Amino acid sequence: MSKALRAATGNFCGRTRREWLWEAGAGFTGVALAGLLEQGFFASQASAADGETKWANPLAPKQPHFPAKAKSVIFLYMYGGPSQIDTFDYKPNMYGMDNKTVEVKTFGRGGHRNQGRIVEPRWKFKQYGECGKWVSDLFPNLGHCVDDIAFVHSMTADSPIHGSAMLQMNSGKITSGSPCIGSWVNYGLGSENENLPGFVVMLDGRGGPISGPKNWSSGYMPATYQGCIVRSEGTPILDLKRPESISDNVQRQLLDSLRQYNDEHLQLRGGNSDLAARVASYELAYKMQATAPEAVDLAQETEATRELYGLNDPKAAYFGKQCLMARRLVERGVRFVQVYSGGNHNDANWDAHGDLIVNHEMHAAETDKPIAGLLKDLKQRGLLEETLIVWGGEFGRQPTAEYATGTGRDHNSYGFTMWLAGGGIKGGFSYGKTDELGAAAVENRLHVKRIHATILQQMGLDPNRLSYFYGGLDQKLVGPEGAEPIRELIA
Repeated sequence: MSKALRAATGNFCGRTRREWLWEAGAGFTGVALAGLLEQGFFASQASAADGETKWANPLAPKQPHFPAKAKSVIFLYMYGGPSQIDTFDYKPNMYGMDNKTVEVKTFGRGGHRNQGRIVEPRWKFKQYGECGKWVSDLFPNLGHCVDDIAFVHSMTADSPIHGSAMLQMNSGKITSGSPCIGSWVNYGLGSENENLPGFVVMLDGRGGPISGPKNWSSGYMPATYQGCIVRSEGTPILDLKRPESISDNVQRQLLDSLRQYNDEHLQLRGGNSDLAARVASYELAYKMQATAPEAVDLAQETEATRELYGLNDPKAAYFGKQCLMARRLVERGVRFVQVYSGGNHNDANWDAHGDLIVNHEMHAAETDKPIAGLLKDLKQRGLLEETLIVWGGEFGRQPTAEYATGTGRDHNSYGFTMWLAGGGIKGGFSYGKTDELGAAAVENRLHVKRIHATILQQMGLDPNRLSYFYGGLDQKLVGPEGAEPIRELIA
């Protein structure tokens, strides 16, 4: 690199080099150079004596903004929207109100309504733990873990429609094209394991959620930061296994030749903003061929551990495997693991428009023991203190029936429940409140971005400082207006 270019890409008159390039480039040149700088392009290559280009790993560990409470995140995503008043938001006054028509403002897929027929909670609640938290009979195993959990009962979101609400829960925006929170965490911190992906996604066996890959996309960031799908049955990562007809030596030669062609392409065309990430992805995939199978090999686990996660229960076994794999992955330095409960068809997710009882009993039976097992296992291994667990869906459910008959509930983004555990979060704690019907948050109302800010905070990242320069702006997960962590939850 010439002295002039070095000077141009440094700090100029108090501005960062990317800001200077954006302003001075007056268009495409500034955009391209700023993009290359953001991905560490110039830093990633230094001419070796033989002229070979040296590529940096975009997932190399980075220093946090301040000491972190958590090293990894496991986001247990209940796709479809579980009913808060049937799970963790106890509303005793609703019992006895079944089928009573009341004045209540709701907004779901059925549009705006001002009244509705009450569907009282279909399960009883019991108090658990030293904190005395009321938990539905849907979660008898998880009830015994409440002293390690902080419940947030006043969550709100901007959309009552699955697609846009899921995008907001995952990326902070109701529109597609933005990096998801797992991408932000890996962009900000890098990975502690250079042989495994930094962001892993495990889908329900009945299929992925609506909008699919948009929910684990890296958006305008390099593809290196996007989520990697890992399966709990069959081949863990599709297209990863090397064909038996190709030896390791031959594959290594192919990768070296490909790298040489990429070097030539770079020199002839003056650079490509995605190339460094692409080369790093090839190298990561090569390393994963040896390490990924071991990371998800549950045969190494004891029978007691398998029982703890519900692997011997036909209903819980699939999600149990995923939770156990999530523990093994964070043990090995994976930064962000997202596990989905719920597929994208009929009653395969928590979207209880028809029969609430059948729907929620099925999904609770699949997830209760595995989640409780995950919390207990992490705790006994001393990993809960450094692993942040997040539970929730894209919204909740309404207290009223969607149809003239039946127990189905429509979507509710006005007030719903999420919970967090581990990673420096208070245990045995409840925060926020919905009204007597659980229809809307009325005390300590919190937007989805406050959960995002809390996750970043616990990972040692300032949510209002972590940014990525794109489209002429310093983009943030929490938006241009910023957001504060829910400090009341932090131990």
